[in-house]
Amino acid sequence: MRIREIPFAHNTGLVSEKAYDEHLKLYKGYIGKSNEIAEELDKNAERDKANKTYSFYRGLKKGEGYAMDGVILHELYFRNIGGSETKPGARFTALAERNFGRMERWADDFIACAKSARGWCVACFEQRTGTLRNILQDAHDEGIITSSYPLLILDMYEYTRN
Repeated sequence: MRIREIPFAHNTGLVSEKAYDEHLKLYKGYIGKSNEIAEELDKNAERDKANKTYSFYRGLKKGEGYAMDGVILHELYFRNIGGSETKPGARFTALAERNFGRMERWADDFIACAKSARGWCVACFEQRTGTLRNILQDAHDEGIITSSYPLLILDMYEYTRN
């Protein structure tokens, strides 16, 4: 199944046009690579030579996760910066207060997490414990907590500081 680009509007109040264009270019690139990998997996993935150390199939599967996470993280990021809301909603605030004591403590932790991240900072609802967590992801496919639901995405890669 081919992944198609979702159109997003540029919110000039949150990020510069240059930063937005860089994100958009990367987003389109991840879509292209996701589709290229899917085609390769359909065509000839050399499944019979699959190996934990090195194989063509392993490379495709590692790339598939990285590229797909790149697509999804950018889509979530675009949704975060494209909306009209500027303050957290009541449900998010309740989660933050329940898990961090007060909203300001959550915000302090989110900022510290963002400053520590080389890639992404993700506020997510982690379903196993039912808690709000701020997760650091140094790469698209690193640091993800399985079965967590992302609520707020912040891109911390160096190019975002334009």
